[in-house]
Amino acid sequence: MKMISKTAVCGLLLMVSSTILSADTQTAQAGKILPYPIYQHKLDNGLNVVTVPFDSPGLAAFYIVTRVGARNEVEPGVTGFAHFFEHMMFRGTDKYPPEKYSAALKSTGAAANANTTQDRTLYHMTGNAAKLELMFELESDRFMNLKYSEHEFKTEAGAVKGEYTKNFASPYNQLNEKRAETAFTTHTYSHTTMGYFKDIVDMPNQYEYSKKFFDRFYRPEYTTILVVGDVTPEQVNALAEKYFGQWQRGSYVSVIPQEPEQTETRYVHLQNGSIPAYFSMSYKGPAFSDSKIDMPALDVLASIVFSNTSDLYKKLVIDEQKVRFIGGGAYDSRDPNLFTIQVSMVDKEDIPYVMAEIKKAIAKVKTEDVDAALLERTKSNLKYGFAMSIDTPDAIARSLSHYIQLTGDPESINRLYALYDTVTAADIKMVANKYLKPEHLTVATISDDETGALK
Repeated sequence: MKMISKTAVCGLLLMVSSTILSADTQTAQAGKILPYPIYQHKLDNGLNVVTVPFDSPGLAAFYIVTRVGARNEVEPGVTGFAHFFEHMMFRGTDKYPPEKYSAALKSTGAAANANTTQDRTLYHMTGNAAKLELMFELESDRFMNLKYSEHEFKTEAGAVKGEYTKNFASPYNQLNEKRAETAFTTHTYSHTTMGYFKDIVDMPNQYEYSKKFFDRFYRPEYTTILVVGDVTPEQVNALAEKYFGQWQRGSYVSVIPQEPEQTETRYVHLQNGSIPAYFSMSYKGPAFSDSKIDMPALDVLASIVFSNTSDLYKKLVIDEQKVRFIGGGAYDSRDPNLFTIQVSMVDKEDIPYVMAEIKKAIAKVKTEDVDAALLERTKSNLKYGFAMSIDTPDAIARSLSHYIQLTGDPESINRLYALYDTVTAADIKMVANKYLKPEHLTVATISDDETGALK
């Protein structure tokens, strides 16, 4: 369920670090999941600048994490604008209109891209480290001087509507939208990153609001620049000061409404017979934290109970063949979100039985200690199963950007993984009882029935 898997972060780990880091640095990094030093520098305007030197001759990843996503869309009628600016930021400036921007970018050997989640918008490129100053110039120009006409705005709004229509042809996306609205009554996690369709239809009429949105959130205090690769912190900090030092801090503070406690199981159903029957069970989970045991314990629980090595998977998928797929886990986010179990069925008539088996597995983990050897093996797999995945600057930057979006601090990755070592059987029972409660559950189903049969 992770937007970016926590187990996709640290490749070549200690075996690589010994060839890259000095003895002093290796000592400083001892015990940390990321074997590379993280240098942070805060500009006077609030911009955070993060540098991770990495042995990648001639290559650098340049990421900008803007901590604004669908979560920040608190005003009615104007959802979808965080995602909209993922598109609009490629519309150019007076200095670098689209064609000139593309040509300059091509000269760096990089291709720029972006994506949006509920908690952030991410802009990224990986290219020639010798062209790092040009990357800084290009990105500072569009972050500080983005310019678009009302006609260009309406054109892009139409493109966003087309993307929504394409994406939501999928029954799974349709159900995700319904599930979010059902699980959350107050918090802005009630709408997806794309926003409500009625707001997207009206988006071409919101030109003035779009300028207000950009002015609020595309400010240094919402932003982190992350550079990984064949660079030094002195070089990166100097370029940041040169190209972003004049960026003016804003004054807008986004106030996110708190979700009240859910007190009964909720249900949502989508009638669709074009895909195999499907259901999900979504419990209210915690916000991400790198200091509390709850999220690591839930991750361990999810792996033990719902992964493809679990007893439940073996029973339902392999032995009984009633289920095509089962999996589950908590969703990393800045505010409390969902722990979701997803199931694709062979026969819709077996949904009540399969759901009962899931509830039995949850009841068991609430009362019985998990096997000690299984617990240690699971923690080890969660912590090191991805050890060969960060052999490029882009992989490191992508992973660190995930934790920057959550806390603003890339060191969260080290603090979080240190917690995995401390998860106990008692912690797993604690989080199971705390979060996997029927009154905090939202059940979502897809089948060819007109109404769901689970109420």
